[in-house]
Parts: sequence; C-alpha cells; structure tokens
Amino acid sequence: MDQDTQRNPMMEFWKEHSKSATVEEMMLDSNAQQLTQHELPEILSMLPCLAGSDILELGAGIGRYTQHLIGRARHVTAVDFMENFVEKNRADNSHRGNAEFLQADVTQLDFPKHSFDMVFSNWLLMYISNQELKALAEKMLGWLRPGGHLFFRESCFHQSGDSKRDFNPTQYRTPAHYNHLMTSVLLDESEKGEKKCYGFDIVLNKTVQTYVKMKKNQNQLCWLLQKVRRDVVEQHQAGFSTFQQFLDNQQYTHKGILRYEKMFGSGYVSTGGLSTTKEFVDMLNLTPGQKVLDVGCGIGGGDFYMAKTFAVEVLGMDLSSNMVEIAMERAVTEKLPLTCLLVVGDTAKFGIDPIPNTYRVQFEVSDATKRRFPDCTFDVVYSRDTILHIKDKVDLFRKFYSWLKPGGKLLISDYCCGEEPWSPAFQDYVNQRGYILYTPHRYGQFLSEVGFTNVQALDRTEQFVQVIKSELQRAEEIKDDFIQEFSMEDYDDIINGWREKLQRCETGDQRWGLFYATKN
Repeated sequence: MDQDTQRNPMMEFWKEHSKSATVEEMMLDSNAQQLTQHELPEILSMLPCLAGSDILELGAGIGRYTQHLIGRARHVTAVDFMENFVEKNRADNSHRGNAEFLQADVTQLDFPKHSFDMVFSNWLLMYISNQELKALAEKMLGWLRPGGHLFFRESCFHQSGDSKRDFNPTQYRTPAHYNHLMTSVLLDESEKGEKKCYGFDIVLNKTVQTYVKMKKNQNQLCWLLQKVRRDVVEQHQAGFSTFQQFLDNQQYTHKGILRYEKMFGSGYVSTGGLSTTKEFVDMLNLTPGQKVLDVGCGIGGGDFYMAKTFAVEVLGMDLSSNMVEIAMERAVTEKLPLTCLLVVGDTAKFGIDPIPNTYRVQFEVSDATKRRFPDCTFDVVYSRDTILHIKDKVDLFRKFYSWLKPGGKLLISDYCCGEEPWSPAFQDYVNQRGYILYTPHRYGQFLSEVGFTNVQALDRTEQFVQVIKSELQRAEEIKDDFIQEFSMEDYDDIINGWREKLQRCETGDQRWGLFYATKN
C-alpha cells in the first residue's frame, strides 16, 4: 500500500475530528476535560528532569502537553498533522518564545542527529503503519542525543474514546509489539574509527492509571525509553540487544518461570515461596495504607500476600515482561479487587474488572537502576533474590534510601558468595548467569555506606539449604504432575539445578543473605 493510500483515510478522519480544535475532538472523548485534569500530572510525573533540555513533541495536537513542556524545557518543537490543531497550539503557546510549531507528517520529518534530549509522543504511533513505525523509531534514535529519552503513550488492543466514528484507521497494537520493536532498533554512529552503536533500553512501561480508575480501561500504556550504547555487551548477554531480552529469552522464559513456580509454590519464583515470604514480611510490621515497593516482583505472589494480609498498597516492578504478564494472570486467579494493573498481555483473555478498594497492587515493567521516584515515596522497599543481577549495588541502594520515607524499612534476600577464590564450577555458573555477588558482610557494608541504620546482614545459607532440601522432597511428591505439565527432561533439569545449588553451598562458594535496615 503506498503512502497516499494510507494517508488519505487518516487525513479525512482527522479533518472530521479537528473542525473546532477542542480537547474533546483531539482526545475523541466527551470526558476529555475531566480525564485531562487527572492524566496530565500523572504523565508529566513519569518524565525525567527537563530543565535546559530540547524537546521534540510529535502529535502535539492543540498543545495539551506543549504548554507544560515549554514551561520545563529550554526549547520545544511541536509537530502535528492537522493545521487546525497546529494553529490552536501556536495561538495559545507561542507567546512563551521558546517553541516552534510545525505542520508536518511525522513520517516525512527530518532533523540533524543529536538535536534533542527528549522525543515526546502522545497518541501518535497507532496512526502509522508497522513499516513507518520502524523507520520512525530509527529516526528518533538518531535525533536523540546519547542518554536522551523517548516517551510515548498509545492505545493498545482497542479504542478508549467514546466519540462516534464512521470509520477508524487506528492500529491497536499489543504492548509486546512495541516492546520488541523499540528494543530491537539499532543505529550505527561510529566516528573516526570508534565503533558506537546505540539502541533503546526500557526504563518504564506501565498503564495510565487515570484510565484504569476513571474508565476501568487498562489499554492505555506508556513507555519511557533511553538511548544507550549497544556496542558493549555483557558476556552473559551475548546474542541479545538488551538485558531485558536476555532475561525474557534465556533465564526467565515463560516456560522457565512456570517451572520455577512449580518448585517454589503458586505465585512465587523465589526461595521458600510463601513460607519465607511470611517470615520476612513479618519483620516489617506492615500497617494498613502503607506503600511498599517490590523490586523484582516476579509473578506477584508476595505482593498479593502483603496487600491481602496487611491492606497495604504495593507497586511491583520487574524488568522481565514475561514475569509481569504472568503476574497479571495470577491477579485474575487471585480474584483480587485491584485498582491499578499493568497489562502486557491480552486484556480480553484476562477479563479484568478492577473494583476500587482500600488496598491495591500495581505492576510495571521497569528498570530499577533507571527508574525515578520522588524522595520519601515509600514506607518499605522489599526485594527477593533479584539484586544479584545488578552491578552497581551501591548506587541502587542510594536510590532505595532516597525513595524511603524517614523511618522507612528495607528488606532484601539475595544470592551471595563466599570469600574468593571460588571453584571453577562456581565461577562458570556466575559468569553464565551474569550475577554480581558479594559476601553477606560486604553487602551489609554497602547498606551502611549509603546511610542506612540498624543494618542486619544475616547469613541465612543454612536456611537456604534446608529450604532447597524441602523443595526437592516436594518435587519428588509431585513428580508425575510435574512431568505431565512439562516433561521428564524438564523435571531432570530442574532437579539437577536444585542439587547443584546444594553442592555450591557445601563448597562454601554460594551463600544466601537476608538484609534488614531502616532510614532515620
């Protein structure tokens, strides 16, 4: 299909819906004013610091976001397809003096490379073809300066607005489609013999909660991506563009996660499942209404337990989209009245109907090392067997410290190691998994260094060993069921993996730590 064949219906569609250049027309929704009141601060809160930045706003419309971006940035270039929208935006916002307003087809835009610190797009990509989307993603990567960000928001699965439409040229893609396409785009920017290849990392992918709360609509999703170097790839990540792709395609495949769950218990992919969750959560003395951040939430078992048992609000974040998708499925089977949920799968399959309640569980695909929260947001930061993946633990612990309220609590369990030198077998294991391990004592020192007090760094390896033995015993009891659900090969593989954990602990190479600390 040629471009004119694609563009003519789009032009006619938006001519019909831009006659008066109102927010209701632009959003295709009679409740646009009320939605905007709540949505604007939510969307803007997800953006990085924009002070002194140059922003390209695509699909700017009548300037619903332009006016706020202008107030924060050094300069904004606002682009839209429809003349009426551009003129309305110019009339309302040109007096600020730091914006340019362009009427253009985004697929035909061209800017010098490294022109912008951020590209911001709200409801645009769903109006271009897959081929155009890929080409535009490559262009945006080039327009951004290294370290710059791309923010976009789209309707997935189905429409949201209630405006009558004689026809609808919109492409409602799945979140997985956007995730895969955006993280697969690569750009060679080599200069003077120095190889430089760039791509996008996902910083954040989550639902727009205004639509969940006001319309029980979970198909509004947004992304924050960052332009990063791709020419240096970790050893364990070879063959994958991003660490997230490594996790979802190597260690945490959909099948692999379900095999772990079979061993740990329904809803869990961390040591001891519900039993250790109960023990460790009891140390936190949770009270109703507290806010808990679960870093590396897995498939959500611990989050559901905390929310149901203690009436707290939990935000579960994980870099693995496979984990979060399964967490959504578990949310349905739990029959929890959740108010805010990230959807990375098929909403029709999930059939979720959120009901407002005194507690809530939220999920998001995000990178804890890049995620931003205001200081003093959470009462508790909780993490189970996850931080072993993260290289700069001190920097992450500084983030945890800033995110916690005064008096807030931190609880982490994690894989650790014994003193070096390690056995060759353990070194190979660590390299293959890409783990970054420290002794429990050193781990505790990191926490103290960033300001935490009352630090308890406990070596719980003996408990780890006993839990593994009990899980192996349970595996023998459910062997037939396991083989029927998976295969004999899967059973042998998982059993051998558990036995190897025991061997690594017996040699003293592998340890398991439990860490508790508070913020004064």
